[in-house]
Amino acid sequence: MADYAISYADLSAINSYLRSIDHTLDVFHNNLDVINGRVNDVDQNVSIVYDRVEQLAREFREYVEMQTKANNLSKAQQRIIQIRQELEKKFGHYDKVRRHTTGILQADDLGFIRKETISTATEELMLDAPGYWLAPCLVALAAWINDQPDLAERALREAIKRNDEKTSLFFTLVCRRADRKSAALKWTQRYLANQDEENLDRKTIIILDAFASGLLGADSEGLISKQMGEWLERLSEKPGFIENQTKQWSDAINLKRKPLSSGGYTYLRKYSKTWPILQDIMEGAMLHAEILDYFNAIFDQEASTESLKAQLDEILNTLVTEFDEEEIPLKRKEKFNQFVIDFDGDESLAAKHMLVEQTAFNQHKDFTQLLTDAAMKPESSGASISTQKFSIALSKEWITNAYNDVVAQNRMKIPNEIEINVDTFNDKTTDGQNESELIERFNTLVDQEQASALKPVVLSGFEKFCLWGGIIIGILGAAMAGTGGGLLGLAVVAAGIGMVINHFSKKKKVDQNRENIKAQFEEKRQKGSQIIRATLAEVVDFRAEFAEKDSESEKVIDFLEQIAPEQYVKKLADSSRRIKVQ
Repeated sequence: MADYAISYADLSAINSYLRSIDHTLDVFHNNLDVINGRVNDVDQNVSIVYDRVEQLAREFREYVEMQTKANNLSKAQQRIIQIRQELEKKFGHYDKVRRHTTGILQADDLGFIRKETISTATEELMLDAPGYWLAPCLVALAAWINDQPDLAERALREAIKRNDEKTSLFFTLVCRRADRKSAALKWTQRYLANQDEENLDRKTIIILDAFASGLLGADSEGLISKQMGEWLERLSEKPGFIENQTKQWSDAINLKRKPLSSGGYTYLRKYSKTWPILQDIMEGAMLHAEILDYFNAIFDQEASTESLKAQLDEILNTLVTEFDEEEIPLKRKEKFNQFVIDFDGDESLAAKHMLVEQTAFNQHKDFTQLLTDAAMKPESSGASISTQKFSIALSKEWITNAYNDVVAQNRMKIPNEIEINVDTFNDKTTDGQNESELIERFNTLVDQEQASALKPVVLSGFEKFCLWGGIIIGILGAAMAGTGGGLLGLAVVAAGIGMVINHFSKKKKVDQNRENIKAQFEEKRQKGSQIIRATLAEVVDFRAEFAEKDSESEKVIDFLEQIAPEQYVKKLADSSRRIKVQ
């Protein structure tokens, strides 16, 4: 009894100590919560300070950027005034000549300005603009209007001396407007002779188009065709010319390819690793109809000489009003500073737009590339229907060679065998006619996989032993119970019965698993066979459709062969020397 009291007393003291410790811990936790709260307050305050500092930094950067832009804007405004003053000082007389050129052309069209007035005005401009190519052109034009051939001849010589190319183009277009075709043709030949066949701009093809359309007169002496022949001859002498032409036109032709629609060939898309190749070659075969439609659309349209005349007048207007080479540096500076003003002092944005501005006007190409772009990329090249016809007719043999190469390249990619990939089954077919062989191989694979899957699904050695072992143990237990073993014998009997029950339970589960596996593989067999048959059917359809689409390439070749260059380049047929394109 005393021992019990002592134990009870000792436990009470321990409980008291524990409660004291628990209380102390509560106080500590409360203090810790207070500390954590203060730390959180400090963190929040620090975050607020950081946010404020960041905001101030952002505002400062924005202020600096705004001030920089304001300074840039102010400088740009000052610079542009200075640049324009310099332009006016150095080249103001150029603008005066340009304005008078437009006025003289309009006055000649209207016919109510006295010839003496025109002559006086042009002579004064000649004095005001020494060295400028357009001034003697105006003197020659006025002398021509006044029927003063000697003066016109002297002025022309001076204009040609100052700028042969621009003078030749100017009088080509002026004579065209006046319907002086013989003179226009001679000036055209002189203009083209000044061109570099490796560095032509878009207006060259328009001039050639006007010539081919008969707007510049009949080339009875073969001057223009001879010039183009010389260009092509010099270009063809360069190493790799034929290869470059083939690639150039092949690339342009392939731009007309369109992607295969997402519908159709459902099984091939899903169950054949060869599909990307099949899709590619089908798109290549469909290209034939696209190209044929494209060419037909061009040659079925009537070329409008009115639109071509408008283009020629636009060239004349640009030639008269555009800036000359010596003005370009100042004009570029003026344009850049104008961009700075337009974008409120943002020099980086102005520089980006200036880069686009420059590249837009510096697109020079060789003669054959100019023909290719006019024929196949009219949207970017600005080519008219007549220009497209001219370019295709002149490039007929190159196009044919390139097209044959495109067809050959596409046919080279045609796979002899097409893969069929259904789950774990991977096989091939050539034309979709080996259905029975593929189904047989597929069934063999399914049988093998089923056997492999069933092999581990059997009773373990212990589970097999449980049947007979349980019976024997049960009999022994019954014997023990009958001979006085009592409870121990009954336990042994129960153990034996449990082993037998375990055997049949596991056997039932194994049998059920095996049936499930067989059902799964039977489903795989049926679905797989269906997929294989459907895929093979699509292979047959694909081969047939591809052959049909691919055969249309002959129509394109036939179309190109029927193009007679002289039909679309009319005046080339009148020349003594035909252009040989090869």
